[in-house]
Amino acid sequence: MEFTLLQKDSKTKARAGELTTDHGNIQTPIFMPVGTVASVKGVHQRELKDEINPDIILGNTYHLFLRPGTGILEEAGGLHKFMNWDRPILTDSGGYQVYSLSDNRKIKEEGVKFKSHIDGSRHVFTPENVMEIQRTIGADIIMAFDECTPYPCDYQYAKRSMHMTHRWLDRCINHLETLPFKYGYSQSFFPIVQGSTYKDLRKQSAEYIASVGAEGNAIGGLSVGEPAEEMYEMAEIVCDILPEDKPRYLMGVGTPINILENIALGVDMFDCVMPTRNARNGMLFTAHGTINIKNKKWENDFSAIDEMGITFVDTEYSKAYLRHLFAANEYLGKQIATIHNLGFYLWLVRTARERILAGDFLEWKTKMVIQMDKRL
Repeated sequence: MEFTLLQKDSKTKARAGELTTDHGNIQTPIFMPVGTVASVKGVHQRELKDEINPDIILGNTYHLFLRPGTGILEEAGGLHKFMNWDRPILTDSGGYQVYSLSDNRKIKEEGVKFKSHIDGSRHVFTPENVMEIQRTIGADIIMAFDECTPYPCDYQYAKRSMHMTHRWLDRCINHLETLPFKYGYSQSFFPIVQGSTYKDLRKQSAEYIASVGAEGNAIGGLSVGEPAEEMYEMAEIVCDILPEDKPRYLMGVGTPINILENIALGVDMFDCVMPTRNARNGMLFTAHGTINIKNKKWENDFSAIDEMGITFVDTEYSKAYLRHLFAANEYLGKQIATIHNLGFYLWLVRTARERILAGDFLEWKTKMVIQMDKRL
């Protein structure tokens, strides 16, 4: 993988760049739709590729390990072939999912013992076997195994957890060196900065992660309940330390406003379930604010879902029709809303990139943040 930094904004820390992988190029800033179980929920791959058109999507090691399992994925020739996706994929290591199983897991130095949310079967994730699993899944970008701390988090716990994440990182790197690529293309490895919302811990972790010299770096443990201002403060501290010539990935973030504010701080890559999850609940994101399409006010509004026409669904269907689909509990309603939201997120990061390159990102961002903070 190669990362080319094309331009830095003169008034903020925003950057426009390009990642080159064996499955294609990724223009940054970028949002990665979440395809947790080899599927971006509610969207056919054809619509994902032709209408939403992301440069890269995300899969999850924890879920793919449990189902369909690494044996099936290896027999298929890796995740790309299994799901018929020929563009880049990133896999999360499963650390966040294990964190979310707080009642069904035990964390020790060796790794994490956990019970499957599917059938209650018991498993162990270690830094070593998570690297093996990700080799078998075959994503273009794979993540280090880390512990995601909760919010709020006791300082001493956050400190112990951060140092264990660093030790796990060393084990990941050492084991990866013994594992050949499986499918004829390379994989890039990103370590993850932790440290909760403590400035000194975030600085220590960012310095340690930067010293590893990986091809890219991630920021974890944010968007777990902390106020947005604390998220921005931690992201800025970390971005100021991580190397400028490597991509920076803020994991699990966030709202459209979160994304723009973090782009301004120097983040290049994002993922979040929000656009798809909110879509299934009838919440639409637009450049002028959010819409709860279930509200009665849209019952006889025959205007386009979004007159900007970001995807085909925005102009082909009306707000009244989409509201009717939700009222009738038709699956098509959730699908249309999902295509719209993902299309909007991709439009947002691509327009941010254009504005960075044009030199007027700050003015545009300021206007967009005010507009998007409205409920329509």
